Amino acid sequence: MADWTPDVLGDEFEQLTLDLGADDQGPVVATLVRALPAEPGWWDRVRRRAPQLDGVDVLYVHGWSDYFFQKRLARFWTSRGARFFALDLRKYGRSLREGQTPGYVADLATYDEDIAAALTEMGRGKGGGESDRRLVLLGHSTGGLTLSLWASRHPGVADAVILNSPWLEFQFAPARAAIAPMVELQARIRPLEAAPQVDLGFYTRAQQEVADPDDPMEVNPLWRPVQTMAVYAGWLHAILSGHKTVAGGLSITAPVCVLLSARFVPPTRWSEELTSADSVLVVDDIARAALRLGSTVTVERIDGALHDVFLSRHEAREDAYRRLDRWVTGWRAAD
Repeated sequence: MADWTPDVLGDEFEQLTLDLGADDQGPVVATLVRALPAEPGWWDRVRRRAPQLDGVDVLYVHGWSDYFFQKRLARFWTSRGARFFALDLRKYGRSLREGQTPGYVADLATYDEDIAAALTEMGRGKGGGESDRRLVLLGHSTGGLTLSLWASRHPGVADAVILNSPWLEFQFAPARAAIAPMVELQARIRPLEAAPQVDLGFYTRAQQEVADPDDPMEVNPLWRPVQTMAVYAGWLHAILSGHKTVAGGLSITAPVCVLLSARFVPPTRWSEELTSADSVLVVDDIARAALRLGSTVTVERIDGALHDVFLSRHEAREDAYRRLDRWVTGWRAAD
């Protein structure tokens, strides 16, 4: 069994490389990052006082053109007694190897292998249910779509699903049905043909403009470029197929919390509005799609939040953490 080694984030973070075999571009790996809660003090042991989230595991999955780097998000969970794990999926971040097409898969279900490997190393077995610890799935953007589909295909495994601006519907929903046949054809003929780059880097600039000096984050630009990674036909077909499945309704048995910005601003030109809104997803469409995830869904709309609500300006970021804390407290109380 491979050993945990110090992670690039330093401090209390460690990483483990997960061997996923090989494809036509060579060896494939995912990377599991972990942060563990502090051992309880002697007085808490004497009083037999367990922390709020004792016995809880959290598995985080990042979004498109991204990787895990949010220390504070991990500490939100470990400070409450949970074990926190983050998965850099194959061909992203820590898992990207030379000669690979960054972020590329032709089917989101491929990530079942990454998730199964992570759950095994978390001591939960490949299916995730071989443990008496509770499981919280936490996903951002494309990671939110991936985990939503996974949770629906694996009913009863997750005890809660928390989604940070999940990419549940294509930008401007009516366009999905119109472009899907063309994308499917292109994916069959030339799956690795890249679409023109349309990202002007405004989302990255917005994050830089609202960076919180009290919550600094260091980002590796090779793993999280200013402009998004290239979008390939095969990958886009996988995303649209996921959106179509969500539109038809999922069956997530666990309670779901969806955190979203209060508004969307299209990133056609730079403006200060982009520093207090989601410029990636049409949040009203996402809010509607969220109601199709399962029978118990909470939607939290956060004024002034960016696409990643935990990278927003100070006031919105603190609001996001307060809402997350309130939801987690209520979820735990209902246990």
